Amino acid sequence: MPIILSEKDKSRLLHLAEKQAKIASSPKMQKLIKEWKAHGRFEKNTRPMILIELGTFASDIIPQLMECESEQARSIEWGFLSRIVNHELFDDDTVVAPYIGYSCGGWLSPFDIPVETVRAENKDGDRLGHHFISKIVDLEEDFHKLKKSPIYVGDPVATENAINEWNEIFGDIVPAKRTGGALYACPTQAIVQIMDMEDMFTAMCDYPDLFHKMMDMLTDDYVELNKKLSDSGVLRSTTSFEGVAQGTYAFTDKLHSDLEKYTSNDIWGFLDSQETQGISPAMFNEFIFPYYKKIADTYGLLSYGCCEAVDLIWEDSVSKLPNLSKVSISPWCNEKYMGEQLAGKEIMYLRKPSPNLIGVGSELDEDATRKHISATVEAAQGCTLEFVQRDVYKINNTYHKVRRYVEIIRECCEKHR
Repeated sequence: MPIILSEKDKSRLLHLAEKQAKIASSPKMQKLIKEWKAHGRFEKNTRPMILIELGTFASDIIPQLMECESEQARSIEWGFLSRIVNHELFDDDTVVAPYIGYSCGGWLSPFDIPVETVRAENKDGDRLGHHFISKIVDLEEDFHKLKKSPIYVGDPVATENAINEWNEIFGDIVPAKRTGGALYACPTQAIVQIMDMEDMFTAMCDYPDLFHKMMDMLTDDYVELNKKLSDSGVLRSTTSFEGVAQGTYAFTDKLHSDLEKYTSNDIWGFLDSQETQGISPAMFNEFIFPYYKKIADTYGLLSYGCCEAVDLIWEDSVSKLPNLSKVSISPWCNEKYMGEQLAGKEIMYLRKPSPNLIGVGSELDEDATRKHISATVEAAQGCTLEFVQRDVYKINNTYHKVRRYVEIIRECCEKHR
């Protein structure tokens, strides 16, 4: 789609491009990038890194900063602002790249069953939640509905055209280029989008063989997707600014950054299974782990977990996943136990603090914040520690609260060794 801008909108966007370029080349950003690289190498005596995921509460920050008029210009403006807001307002460890990355990946449509949702919104149109329409109720009766998942690979030509369109306007300031993207697979999430969670749990008991068959089908489709991506030549390196699911970065020296052609085994991948938090560790090990391991075998490095409490499934399952390099330590996780398991290992203690700290109220409860963060710092002694604040949906338009939150985390981290 051609980029068509009025002179006023173009002037505004060029100004933001210059601002991004200036931040990206600043001594402060160069120092931060060096710190991220040392962090990714698990070097001793590196400080914990701190990230605030803007996306979920961007509507509390970005609209009031926007000046463009046309819909297309405002979309580009939103992108520029989302790349620099953390640096300017929160002063966390978000990096600002000197370019715009365009990746060309792929995806699949699990079991070839369309996902249908019913959404709830407030009076302002903000989404409050959603419910998936169940398509598989009784696994035995409905198993015939499960088909092979269609697999799609992105169009490199369309990607290059988009890059060229961008560079015609912004290329002299913030050029666009082909970049990589981490792989992503959440099989149990795909299942609960077509099957109620309770029905999924009971199917493991009522129809164990069919449940294994369902998991095997979906796993084979994810493995095939990664092979097609590898064979197609669309994959690129993931060793620096590229994002890895759950709000972190790809910075590492353990993967290649200079290959002519990349396979899935040369890049980062992600897995989680929040939906199985309600089953026992033994059931997870039987019904989920073998299939997740098969997918993980196709990755170069693995980041695992979201909101599930990984301590419950650590010993028999997650710890045995290949190339594990980051593990999510959610608010429901036994921090002390996981600190003991990860101390001295080259596996990132990727802490997700409670979103309530900055997501509730207009003022920050500094005492509660210090208590919460200090507990993490104590539990993660001897670990490579990273904080990623996610799942904050409202900050009541008080960005100073987020900045102070980052300051307190840094103060608490001074005691981390």
